[in-house]
Amino acid sequence: MDLWLISSNDNTHIRATSVHGMLWLQTHFDNSQWEAISSQRIVLNKNNAEMLSMDAKEAGLILNSVQSSSILNKI
Repeated sequence: MDLWLISSNDNTHIRATSVHGMLWLQTHFDNSQWEAISSQRIVLNKNNAEMLSMDAKEAGLILNSVQSSSILNKI
C-alpha cells in the first residue's frame, strides 16, 4: 500500500504509507507543502482527490480508499 485516501464529508485526507507514496506526493505538491506531506496533514476536496487518485494509479501506486474518518487515528 502506498497511499490511503480517507473520505470524510466533502474532503479527502491523503496519507502516504510507503516511501514510494511519500516521494510521489512530493512531486505533486509545491515545496511549501512538504511539511504537510511529511506530517500526513494533506486534505483535498473530492474533485482534486479523484484527479490525484487517477494519476497515482496510472503511476503504478497502490491505493486504499475508505469512506470513514474513524480510520484516521489508526494509520
